[in-house]
Amino acid sequence: MNISKLKSGFTNLGKNSLFKNTLWMFLSQGLRIILQAIYFIIIPRALGSQEYGIITAASTLVAIVYPFGSLGYGTLIIKNISRNRALFPEYWGNALFMIALSGLILCFGVLALSPVFIPGNVSILLVILFAVNDLFFFKTLETAAQAFQAFHWLSKTALLHIVPQITRVIAALALLTFFPNPKAMDWALLYFVSTVICAIIAVQLVHRSLGKPKPALSRIQPEVGEGFYFSISASAQTIYNDIDKTMLARLSTLEATGIYAAAYRLIDVAFVPVRSLLLAAVSKFFQYGATGIKGSVGVAKRLLPITGIYGAIAGIGLFFFAPVVPLILGDEYKEAAEVLRWLAPLALIKGIHYFAADALAGAGFQRLRTIAQAGVAIFNILLNLWLIPLYSWRGAAISSVATDGLLMVTLWIIVAKLYRKPKPL
Repeated sequence: MNISKLKSGFTNLGKNSLFKNTLWMFLSQGLRIILQAIYFIIIPRALGSQEYGIITAASTLVAIVYPFGSLGYGTLIIKNISRNRALFPEYWGNALFMIALSGLILCFGVLALSPVFIPGNVSILLVILFAVNDLFFFKTLETAAQAFQAFHWLSKTALLHIVPQITRVIAALALLTFFPNPKAMDWALLYFVSTVICAIIAVQLVHRSLGKPKPALSRIQPEVGEGFYFSISASAQTIYNDIDKTMLARLSTLEATGIYAAAYRLIDVAFVPVRSLLLAAVSKFFQYGATGIKGSVGVAKRLLPITGIYGAIAGIGLFFFAPVVPLILGDEYKEAAEVLRWLAPLALIKGIHYFAADALAGAGFQRLRTIAQAGVAIFNILLNLWLIPLYSWRGAAISSVATDGLLMVTLWIIVAKLYRKPKPL
């Protein structure tokens, strides 16, 4: 009888869409970790800390404005197509139109910001190359993955998450093979070519599987406000996650930037399992959130214990794993071990605040989520301006942990207040 119950439990679990989608994303993210580890080991070692610092400074500046590419149309696709699949050609067409329009505008914005955030010895051509790469081609790839996510077709989303990692590994191997003394510009060119190939594959896959674009530009104006909130939220998230690296390049040294970026990348890698769960659950937050905050919080409550246990184990593991980092990346990254120990608490903190954020968005409180994230982004910048000149990467680490901790507390306070607020009669 117990065996029958166990068998029945596994059968029901296999039919659970969230479980299957999470499994797809977990498998893809697992492979992604391996592929990322390969080119992550190759690139810092091949370039050295200074050239890697140049890459980090340029790519992080673009990453700050990247969320405004398409003005949130990827998230709008997930929200609206999950409710009415017949609208896909219109939303897909509008998304491609907004990527082209916003990408052009944002490229000029990156050029305007370059003198403020980028050291004078970083080539403006390299910055432009990263801007075109991310704002046009990688944004198209990301939006294509979100299109399949809207249809709950997570196997295709997983594929589009893996393909760019494969092309980047190939690009990294090409850097080692064909460039005896590689520079930052060499990697930027190879990275660009790999992304263009991925974007072409993604667009063709969407057109064959879901349909071709039929823009309905009349829909853009009424929805641009909501999309803008999604963009601000994503941009604020990028700022409090990544602005410290650009500010390190400006206020400290490129060597410190490269060492700090290498350690932070390991935090990102450790967070991949939680991210895969978040990607699989995003449609659930929108579905259950249609009934209000209690519905979306119910989703978060079911998933938080898993995230909390994993985050605690990952943080402890990173702390004790830290001395191995220089053995992998080289003696030039000896300080990265200490950086990783300072950043280890993020493995737990990030998971907790992401679920609060998605609970708010799913229940229609994206505006409150955006305000909270924008507030901590400003806090992060001010803290970095104070701490980085005094303590270099240590100041950036303190600022990062403090910012994510503040966001965690703020978002859950907002959720708690909304949860206890009685519904209007």
